Amino acid sequence: MATLKDRQINAIKQMLNLNQPLAKAISAEPVWKLLIYDRTGQDIISPLISIRELREMGITLHIQLHSDRDSIPDVPAIYFCAPTEENLGRIAQDFQNGLYDVYHLNFIAPISRQKLEDLAAAALQAGCVANIHKVYDQYLNFITLEDDMFVLKHQNSDALSYYAINRANTQDVEMECIMDSIVDSLFAVFVTLGTVPIIRCPKNSAAEMVARKLEKKLRENLWDARNNLFHMDATQTGAFSFQRPLLVLLDRSIDMATPLHHTWTYQALAHDVLELALNRVVVEEDPAADQQQYAATGAKPKMKACDLDSRDRFWCTHKGSPFPTVAEAIQEELEQYRSSEEEIKKLKTTMGIDGESDVAFSMVNDNTAKLTNAVNSLPQLLEKKRLIDMHTKIATSILNYIKSRRLDSFFELEEKIMSKQALDRALSELLKDPEFGLPEDKMRLFIIYFICSNVSDAEFKRVEESLKECGCDLSPLPYIQRWRSIMKSTLANSNQYEGSGTKTVSMFSKLVSQGSSFVMEGVKNLVVKRHNLPVTKITEQLMECRSGGSEVDDYLYLDPKLLKGNDVLPKNRAPFQDAIVFVVGGGNYIEYQNLVDFIKSKQSTNSIRRIIYGASTLTNAKQFLKQLSLLGQEITSV
Repeated sequence: MATLKDRQINAIKQMLNLNQPLAKAISAEPVWKLLIYDRTGQDIISPLISIRELREMGITLHIQLHSDRDSIPDVPAIYFCAPTEENLGRIAQDFQNGLYDVYHLNFIAPISRQKLEDLAAAALQAGCVANIHKVYDQYLNFITLEDDMFVLKHQNSDALSYYAINRANTQDVEMECIMDSIVDSLFAVFVTLGTVPIIRCPKNSAAEMVARKLEKKLRENLWDARNNLFHMDATQTGAFSFQRPLLVLLDRSIDMATPLHHTWTYQALAHDVLELALNRVVVEEDPAADQQQYAATGAKPKMKACDLDSRDRFWCTHKGSPFPTVAEAIQEELEQYRSSEEEIKKLKTTMGIDGESDVAFSMVNDNTAKLTNAVNSLPQLLEKKRLIDMHTKIATSILNYIKSRRLDSFFELEEKIMSKQALDRALSELLKDPEFGLPEDKMRLFIIYFICSNVSDAEFKRVEESLKECGCDLSPLPYIQRWRSIMKSTLANSNQYEGSGTKTVSMFSKLVSQGSSFVMEGVKNLVVKRHNLPVTKITEQLMECRSGGSEVDDYLYLDPKLLKGNDVLPKNRAPFQDAIVFVVGGGNYIEYQNLVDFIKSKQSTNSIRRIIYGASTLTNAKQFLKQLSLLGQEITSV
């Protein structure tokens, strides 16, 4: 069954094939073409298609729309950009300068009638109407990062952030604009999936605004005989075939602890401490080097960009694993690689090729077959070595952060707090310990404690003093206090966080071996029992159509296929097998991984096939804390 990622890749490849079906392209020689994109187009394509694949599809050059470009005649130019005033102005300028012979204009989101007329006028004026071969609305206005994970924006993502939606002085017009932008992108997701969902969301929230607008947009399109995007022919049934998927729209406000939670899995740690963005991290070329040496010489460490995508088997297997497991796996891969390398060396020795003597080549016996094998497996070996080196660098960088900030201890404490276990030491004591993490780590810990425990005013004042003493920025606190007082009723009734607690296992068995590149001393090996986060719990209840006594009873029920919208729940409903969970105001890899683990646990029963996780933006704890800070400053300045 095609994933969201497969479908978006196919749509982009078809566009790069001049909007011809792909089947023809494979047999024929590729047509040489140029690709001209804006920043948005670049963000959409870069996590999906490598430069090598672009070349294979005949793209000789890919350039920014707003860069200085020379005229290149005789080659078709494919434009992939958002239909903004600025972009359309630049395209009109290209027409005027006669840069290319053939233009294929692909707009990421639909272009309005007015803008299309302006563009036509510009083409007429430049006398290049005949050169424009195609104008397409692509409906690809979202970024797919994993098979089943997407975000709406990377550049300028602040426009859709939690802060932008919850600011005190957001004008109605601005709010409408934010909501419309989210709805247009979600609409594009469903056009790409070829399916119309049933929508559920909590009342009186930003999620409800998105839900109502999206329902209206889907309904209007379904009943528009000329432009219906969901009438697929028999060969192209939607990704979800007979049964319609459920769209669960949620507000970030339903769970404020998870985005601040210190994490313990590989992908989420890379996002938290290395700022993983668009499936790429930048790490030091030699993270094990002595930092003091750099400080003394004033030299800057060399940095290296690493791509983490589905082509990397190690990443696919281990991105959701706890960090210690990843470190052990890298060690094992390294040992396997070394043994393969040894075999090739032995072969050379037995065949006397060490000295490259001619005699060696006359020894045509079973060694030849072995050597052929060795030569054939060489490219795979080199690629394996490159990946091992890359993951060693990334894991060493993460390990340096874990040790210097004691992230393992923070993770363990937060898990205890979330699962309502007693702490060994008072929180104010822990916060005073100068060796214990950065001020931002302490702030994250306290906010989670404040959300998950009953904190008296006296205790709050006491901890606030401790936080001030250790140099914390206290500006997020007024906002969190206000949020908590609004949410008090829901927090009191629900046991939102079951947090599983952790148990510490004896030190990393294999990693203490002398040859290990990861010296894990002083880091705890925490094994986490699986538990569902609030987003996963809500999704499970909605997918199973549980009713009576659950927190999702009063969620809205919207079905765009009904001619007249009504919010009435049908009496007998079958459970859903597929869902799209979308968080308005920012998501994170912790929630995504939790949903992935949840599906795995359900696979034996076949009750749930697929859950896609989406968010307006991806936010790590540092970015989220900054947004809470800005919201807190607004409250204090009033």
